[in-house]
Amino acid sequence: MKKVLKNEQDVITLILRDDDMMKIIKAASSLNLPDWWICAGFVRSKIWDTLHGYPRKTEIPDVDVIYFDNTMIDENLEKQFEKKLTRILPNVPWSVKNEARMHLTNNLPPYTSSEDAISKFPETATALGVTLDKQRNVILTAPCGLEDVLQLIVRPTPFFRATKELYDLYEERIVKKNWTAIWPKVRVCHLVNNG
Repeated sequence: MKKVLKNEQDVITLILRDDDMMKIIKAASSLNLPDWWICAGFVRSKIWDTLHGYPRKTEIPDVDVIYFDNTMIDENLEKQFEKKLTRILPNVPWSVKNEARMHLTNNLPPYTSSEDAISKFPETATALGVTLDKQRNVILTAPCGLEDVLQLIVRPTPFFRATKELYDLYEERIVKKNWTAIWPKVRVCHLVNNG
């Protein structure tokens, strides 16, 4: 059955009612990482599945756990965190990244926080994250807003509209991800004369 999702609270309620998502969020929380979030497809796919009325979750290639710690930027530490999470939930395709070093991988200026990094994801509909606060409440971040993901629209974030090179990467991702084959109601926006 299709649901209407109108706002942040609707999305948080959707996540709270999903036992599997909550197990994953609680597992990530157990690492006590600084400024941690589970982001991107983990949240977006749940929203799009719900808006399409899918009875089963669409499988996602990975569960992206990000955090921000500029005192320890060793990639091996991220692999250790992935192993810990795999011991807790072995059937989850974990991916852990410290956003304090990811600007080097992405050849971008340094991020200032995990939310800053999320704001610089390629698509507005993917620039989403969830975490737990100290009281164990689910917190949602959407630095580019929720409107696009809730309206099933894919468009580049302001950051990815800034240069032709970044916009071209956005277009490459659209082809590679082929989201409209999975979620046919999704509309992809293409900019005219970018750059």
